[in-house]
Amino acid sequence: MIKLFGIYISKAVVLLDVVEILIFFSSMFGAICLRHELAGNAYSVDDETLSNLPVIFSIAMFSSFTALGLYQKGSMASSSGFLVRLILAFLVGGVAMALLFFVLPLFPVDQRSVLTYGLSLSLLGVLIARTVFVRVTSDKILRRRVLVLGVGINADRIEESVKAKDTVGIVVVGYVNLGDRIELIDEERQIVKDQTLLEISNRLAVDEIVVAVDDRRKKLPNHELLECKIKGIQILDLLTFFEKELSIINIDLLYPSWMLYTDGYRQRPLNRAIKKGFDMSVGIVISIVAAPLMVLVTLASLIESVGRDPILYSQVRVGKNGKLFKVYKFRSMRTDAEADGVARWATKNDARVTKLGGFLRKTRLDELPQIYNILNGDMSLVGPRPERPEFVLQLSNDIPYYLQRHWVKPGLTGWAQMLYPYGASEEDG
Repeated sequence: MIKLFGIYISKAVVLLDVVEILIFFSSMFGAICLRHELAGNAYSVDDETLSNLPVIFSIAMFSSFTALGLYQKGSMASSSGFLVRLILAFLVGGVAMALLFFVLPLFPVDQRSVLTYGLSLSLLGVLIARTVFVRVTSDKILRRRVLVLGVGINADRIEESVKAKDTVGIVVVGYVNLGDRIELIDEERQIVKDQTLLEISNRLAVDEIVVAVDDRRKKLPNHELLECKIKGIQILDLLTFFEKELSIINIDLLYPSWMLYTDGYRQRPLNRAIKKGFDMSVGIVISIVAAPLMVLVTLASLIESVGRDPILYSQVRVGKNGKLFKVYKFRSMRTDAEADGVARWATKNDARVTKLGGFLRKTRLDELPQIYNILNGDMSLVGPRPERPEFVLQLSNDIPYYLQRHWVKPGLTGWAQMLYPYGASEEDG
């Protein structure tokens, strides 16, 4: 895992990003060469009209894939859902490139066939890359091997969470019994400490050790843990493990000193400037690439409501430092969804959602207008989900440290958007 803007991202996903960018680049370059070969003349790298096309194509397709959520966790969990998103991503990217060819005079008319070749080669390359990715990441041999210290309540939390969640990147090889008062881990999963931790780790090819004993006041084998750390084995406490590997901040285990010493709240001026520049530049690119798709959504909304209902809707949300702002989305519910003025959580199979709205919510296309909120400075590209004031009051009373999430800007994407459905409960909030 690597940490970007305070969020852990799987190295496998980053590798997939790089591989697919290379696929987009090489596909368009190959398409140019193929077009010239079929025309009977060789392509020259000195041809300035086409030399930048592979780069532009790579940016457009990568932005389209990102906007459609194809790099989010679980995007390939459903074959049908993945194919729908993939088709939409190629449609958006293809339309954006077609605009460059047919509307803007950036490339010669006789070279337009390279777009068809490039999209076809890219589709083939992406399908192959995704197939290989799924097979490789599902192989336990390639997962990081985790050893847990403890067999009690905390260790059982890890065992249950690993069983319940899609932990693509790790496999727990066992639990070392250090004398916890309560033993909840099955005996066949326990490891008797008849060797040093380093010897056990070497025997089991361990990559990470998680300290999950119930009573931290008991004497831990700190010397052995330090020896393992010096030998390159990563040592994690329980909270960091949940955050890093399971994408969970376990509120029940949260203590103030963990927040004090974690680097997640580091706000250096350079970091803020880089993040703002990233938000603005990516926001502009996504708005350009997604413009054709937003036009299609607008037309579909007009057709569904026969022009009677608004296309967009705005809602007050809580932003950084508690500042209220209006968030914009494509309308996905009936106009009388909250006619009585009472704020309600969205629910599964919500009757208030329109047919088009259900599709928009499933693909997250309804959130595209929030690009305006990013460019306006109310939101960031990555951050916690902005919530309604009515729900913030309720959640802050029920969830410890909930108000601390407003120390940073809310985001278009983040853990809540990637891992959970629309806000349907306090757990999702």
